[in-house]
Amino acid sequence: MERKYDVIIDTDPGHDDALAIMLAARSGRFNIRAITTVAGNSTVENTTRNARFILKLLGREDIPVYSGAEKPLKRSLVQAVVHGESGLAGIDPKNEPQLTGNAAQKIIEIAGSNPGKITLIALGPLTNVAKAMLKNPEAMRKLKQVVIMGGAIRAPGNKNRVAEFNVFVDPEAADIVFRFPVKKTLVPLDACNDVRMLLNDFKRIRDADLRKPILAMMKPFISGILKDEGVNAALMYDPLTVYALMNPDACRKKGYDIRVETKGEVTRGMTVAELRKGKAGEANVEVVEKISAKAFKKDFVICLSYNGKYKT
Repeated sequence: MERKYDVIIDTDPGHDDALAIMLAARSGRFNIRAITTVAGNSTVENTTRNARFILKLLGREDIPVYSGAEKPLKRSLVQAVVHGESGLAGIDPKNEPQLTGNAAQKIIEIAGSNPGKITLIALGPLTNVAKAMLKNPEAMRKLKQVVIMGGAIRAPGNKNRVAEFNVFVDPEAADIVFRFPVKKTLVPLDACNDVRMLLNDFKRIRDADLRKPILAMMKPFISGILKDEGVNAALMYDPLTVYALMNPDACRKKGYDIRVETKGEVTRGMTVAELRKGKAGEANVEVVEKISAKAFKKDFVICLSYNGKYKT
């Protein structure tokens, strides 16, 4: 019997976030209980607008959207540069964001009323998740697991020398989440950097209603990645995080004892893993070290081409 996950997706769309939402919704493997939005790739107004736009595009406006934090816990917001002014350059949604401001509370309510059932997929800065953990730790301990796109273990950072963007934006929130006593899986840059999609890969999507806006988004996204990171392809950070749940057999994982650097000037947001032999404490995070690029590309195209037809 196929595994189906009850999930909350906490996100900051963002081109790759948009693709992750599409993959989750089209795979048939997720009961998406809510989408919660956070400032990160763009402002919370833009990320919420973009989330609603993607759900409308998918015909899934039945999924509730709750907006959340407009800035990190203790810092000013640092936005990404690869997604354009709207957060979804290429399509630039104009719909109303309909801000609710209650993302953390909704995460608490859904987790608390469904003990052991809810997987929280965190695709942006961890501000909403940390706020929920601080406000009601008892409810948040009832989560089945938290799956996080973030961090860099051995790979260089993509925001500074050592830090991945989501953790860099709100390291205090990440520190709270990494220390919280709940099962956590991390999909870091190490697992994402080798999975690269070209425009020709997206052209293989058979559903024209999705293919057209995806191609419109991917052209500026790839240009932004090339300018900022020197890679002439779409890096698939957030879709890979969803895929790690969909197809764990395509992943290589290892437990690590990880702490988050919150005070360093050069190392802000570094996910510091204990790599010394014989020194590692108890692992607090299961890290996805590698994901099969071949399997991901095949399954991504299948899911976005044929709604609900994905099989493992």
